[in-house]
Formats: sequence, structure tokens, C-alpha cells
Amino acid sequence: MGALLRSLARNSGTYAAATTLARDTGAADGPLKDDTVRSYLDALERLMIVEDQPAWAPHLRSRYTLRSAAKRHFADPSLAVAALRATPGRLLGDMNLFGFLFESLVVRDLRVYAQAADARVLQYRDSHGLEVDAIVEAADGRWAAFEIKLGPGQLDKAAANLQRLARQIDTERCRSAAALGVVVGTGYGYLREDGIMVIPIGALGP
Repeated sequence: MGALLRSLARNSGTYAAATTLARDTGAADGPLKDDTVRSYLDALERLMIVEDQPAWAPHLRSRYTLRSAAKRHFADPSLAVAALRATPGRLLGDMNLFGFLFESLVVRDLRVYAQAADARVLQYRDSHGLEVDAIVEAADGRWAAFEIKLGPGQLDKAAANLQRLARQIDTERCRSAAALGVVVGTGYGYLREDGIMVIPIGALGP
């Protein structure tokens, strides 16, 4: 179980399959069985240690195939940091992992605020390579899409992803986005000329 927790921590914010986790948690006598990993994951979910992020399935204009795999997250990313025994210095030395943990942190906060509004937090991925980190969908069908980026240097790419998603939605069968935004770690919030909001994590709220 400890090895699985460390593997989950290394794969926070990714689509790691049970087979991948099984290989990653193997010891000298080989990997765990996939069914064993799935039973451990079920137990961790019941204990509210992990909480996967399901896929969003909107109506699309395009013929791209929607991917249904869930993203792996701890209920709180501090649990992932504890599982890895990671210090601030080690995290700053691995910005890729730090970025995934930041994504998990934002997803956790979005879930807290979404639950207060009877909404849920999903994610989007299709067969054409488009991924959007978080979709907040209300019970009445309203939705907003968010990219999550630790550094400001990725803003343009994140905004392009959100605009691409918005163009693919079949607005005759699904509402247009209520909001499109990029959540960042620091700085000021503002509205870009293309209509994409830039939102520091400290400015998130219900």
C-alpha cells in the first residue's frame, strides 16, 4: 500500500491506469496484480484519501472521440507530498511534479466551491490531443472551463486550448461556456483581450 501511495503521488494529475500503477509498485518478485491495485484504489477512495476526476462528455461538432479515463488525484495534494517525503527544496527542483501537484491543489479548491453550488468538477480529453484541466458543470447544464498553469509563460497556450474547446462544442445541443479561465499560482487577475480570464489561485471563490 505504501508503494501504491508513492506511485499515486508521482502520478498526481495524470491519467495513470491501474496497469501502470501495478508496474510502478512492483518489487523484486514482480508487479502487483491489476486486480489487487484496483482493490487498493477502491479502499483508498472509500477512506477519502484519493478522489479521481471523471471525464466530461459534452456534445461536439467535431467527430473526435472523447476519452473516458479519469485523472488521478489525492483528496488533498499535501497527502501526495507526504507520501513522497518531499521537501520544499525537492519540489522546486522538480517543476514538472510541482506543476501536477499545483493542478491537484486547484482541483481540490474548485471541488469545494463547486459543491457549494451543486456543481461538479470534471476534465476533458479527446482523441485529437486536446486536454482541458477542469470543467465545472452545474446541475442545470451551465459549465465553465479552466486550464491550470503554475507559471505565466504558459498562458497563451492555455488560452488557445480553451478557445479550441469552445469552438468544438455543439451549442445547439449544449450550452456555450459561462466562463473560460486560466488559474495561475501568483500575480493579478485580469481579462485578456481574447476574453479569457486569468485567475490567481488566491482569488478563487464560490
